[in-house]
Amino acid sequence: MSFEVINPGILTLLQDAGRYGYQHLGVTTGGPMDEHAFAWANHLLGNAAGSAQLEITYGLLQLRCLADTCIALTGADLGARINGEPLAPWSTRRVRKGDEIAFATPLSGLRAYLAVLGGFQAEVRLGSCATVCREGLGGGDGAGGKLRAGDILRFEPSRALIEARVPAWAIPDYDRPLALGVMAGYQHDEFDIVQRTKFYSASYKVSQNIDRMGYRLSGDAIAPARNGIISEGIAFGAIQIPSDGQPIVLLRDRQTIGGYPKIGCISALGAAQLAQRGPGSQVHFHPMDVCEAEAQRMIFNHRLCL
Repeated sequence: MSFEVINPGILTLLQDAGRYGYQHLGVTTGGPMDEHAFAWANHLLGNAAGSAQLEITYGLLQLRCLADTCIALTGADLGARINGEPLAPWSTRRVRKGDEIAFATPLSGLRAYLAVLGGFQAEVRLGSCATVCREGLGGGDGAGGKLRAGDILRFEPSRALIEARVPAWAIPDYDRPLALGVMAGYQHDEFDIVQRTKFYSASYKVSQNIDRMGYRLSGDAIAPARNGIISEGIAFGAIQIPSDGQPIVLLRDRQTIGGYPKIGCISALGAAQLAQRGPGSQVHFHPMDVCEAEAQRMIFNHRLCL
């Protein structure tokens, strides 16, 4: 059976783990902006890693349950309620036919993840149902559309009761200033010691110009030795520096090539934390070795049995 979409909210997308193996054709990966919250939602329900979920940005989504199931809600606190009663994030909840789930606006964080037992069912395009609106791929309609009123989100009904909650140590604080490690690479050496010192000692703010493609930051401008390079492939988390000197962190729906110098790259887990920060949030950068990022990833994967 399914959920019926009563109000799609500001931006609600169907996302699985992402679309890989096609960047050489100009097709970006898509997938969850906050991998940490996404992975925990599937883990709580015992779903296969990467099972499709809803990514709810900013809130205002309203759903009606057309069948019994068990859900998990993680990520931002968007003031969710079931039939008017509060629904706590980072936990599971059984829902029944006729129940209504509604989200308000952010109390903490920016993006929430709603998973159902067994995952949502959707058409697969290029190995994934991840929604990338710009490329017209994925989602419930298979053509990259965001949720609309009247849409039906299909899943396998279940009366199973799963009671689980994410441990306190794994729940991030989205309101504190964010410190992100940066792995040197790309054109790191194009920035002299003065520019690098300025970058790592500055405090940047998340600007109003943020979306699934990338986050534009504002703060002390930094300048590379040259303003442009021959276009090259762009990794998830790359920090490019355009002509105005203000960093842009490239995220899930980034373009696959670009010609701005890049001072380095944050990890996928770091990008997950950035994706929960709204305009005005503070961000600091510090150097990080690739080995440290790999260790963090190994610990994360081990804890979630990935």
